[in-house]
Amino acid sequence: MTHIIFLHGASSSGKSTLARALQARIELPFWHVSIDHLRDAGVLPLQRYRRGDFDWQAARPAFFKGFHASLAAYASAGNNLILEHILDDDAWLPELQALLAPFDVYFVGLHCPLTVLNEREAARGDRPVGSAQRDFETVHLGKNYDLELQSLDGAERNSDLILRGWRGGARNSDFAQ
Repeated sequence: MTHIIFLHGASSSGKSTLARALQARIELPFWHVSIDHLRDAGVLPLQRYRRGDFDWQAARPAFFKGFHASLAAYASAGNNLILEHILDDDAWLPELQALLAPFDVYFVGLHCPLTVLNEREAARGDRPVGSAQRDFETVHLGKNYDLELQSLDGAERNSDLILRGWRGGARNSDFAQ
């Protein structure tokens, strides 16, 4: 069975750092997949969106529908995934539940104090100001995880906890229903 470790948390909460730590330690090959990878690879014409040539709000639904479908396609082909994502649209959880139903999904909530999120957001400079606070206030509401972690506990400790839980096989999250 194809495995997906789904890291969910606010912007700047440490999902990428945790994903890299997991990928370095897990006993099976896992792809690390995120929107940031697409952004950083130049898949999106970001400069043109920023200049106003294109309307990101109009393009966003199709972009994420395609991204979500690609996750199911990667997994259907037998690729294990470490997915980092921010479910900031209420329609995305049921969409992903349906698309990822055939796979073993281990859903992890990554929490981080707001002061730290704001500091990281400012230091990065590649996020809209206030996105970390908006995420902090909303992204975990109503979500049921297999495991919840605190970012400040560190990537090594948190990856140990994820690996222990993932290997244990118990699934009780929104993706196990």
